[in-house]
Amino acid sequence: MIDAKSKVVCIIPARGGSKGIPRKNIRSLGGKPLIAHTIEVALGATSIDEVYVSTEDAEISRVSAQFGAKVIDRPKELAQDTDSSESALIHALKVLESSGVEIEFVVFLQCTSPFRTSKDIDSAVYQMREKHADSLLSVVPSHKFLWRIENGEGSSINYDYQSRPRRQDMEPQYVENGSIYIFKPWVLQKLKNRLGGRVELFIMQNDQTLDIDTEQELQYADYIFLCREKQVK
Repeated sequence: MIDAKSKVVCIIPARGGSKGIPRKNIRSLGGKPLIAHTIEVALGATSIDEVYVSTEDAEISRVSAQFGAKVIDRPKELAQDTDSSESALIHALKVLESSGVEIEFVVFLQCTSPFRTSKDIDSAVYQMREKHADSLLSVVPSHKFLWRIENGEGSSINYDYQSRPRRQDMEPQYVENGSIYIFKPWVLQKLKNRLGGRVELFIMQNDQTLDIDTEQELQYADYIFLCREKQVK
């Protein structure tokens, strides 16, 4: 049942299909389904009123409910390989608002970023309010030298290779890490995008950057959880 008093809602899109890792969202990671990690940190964030999983998949629905999330049934036509996360978010937002939910912010979390914490989410929501932002994305600092192929030749993008700067002298740069997105409903409704208006950057640590899209990344993430478990013991 949808709570009409909710102000900050979390939406976690989770399709049943995945080419990179079959059944990715419910694969085991650290002894529990991948999606469970995201649901649990969302439920643990004091800034979030309700946590919803948007899915067309019966098993994901069951697992999500088991770990405490409410489920929004997504039409199968919005759960194809070519469908964007925005299409799932737009549908979920319509379902919530048609049910009388008054939304201040939407916190959009992806299952593939399991190393965020509840405190990260609370800090990001706090930053949204303090900075009077319309949207926010999580990032990590970067000092990488970027290149591209242009007219068949290598071309440096963010620095002049003929006058190579020291990393510490470069202007601060950040990489989107896909862990946390927050936006006001109008941003998605008007722009059809998770970002727009006044955009804030929420800076996270590099060890929270892993975005699981391959079997190798899943195995690496599982190894990290195993190491953390040993440290606790």
